[in-house]
Amino acid sequence: MSGADSAVVPARITLLTQPDCSLCEHAKEVLDRVGADLALRIDTVDLTSAEGQRLAAYAHVVFAPGVLLDGAPFSHGRLSERRLRKALRGRAGARPMQVER
Repeated sequence: MSGADSAVVPARITLLTQPDCSLCEHAKEVLDRVGADLALRIDTVDLTSAEGQRLAAYAHVVFAPGVLLDGAPFSHGRLSERRLRKALRGRAGARPMQVER
């Protein structure tokens, strides 16, 4: 297998959050767990910022947290770890992270 074939392209996750949001904290915990197994690039954006408002309008996020997967709307509210893992497994080019020993 060539180096290009074995390259893992991280899933791009955009997490829309707001202060004092318990569901946002839960989403961060889910992303930490999933990120331990799969390659993720996580960007956190404050929902009250101009960028956050633009992304929320695009993704139809009614309340925090909002999650975009590779730029596409994925969820809002309580993030399901099972649903996220399933979506990531079905993603083209997705592979588990390799742990060096």
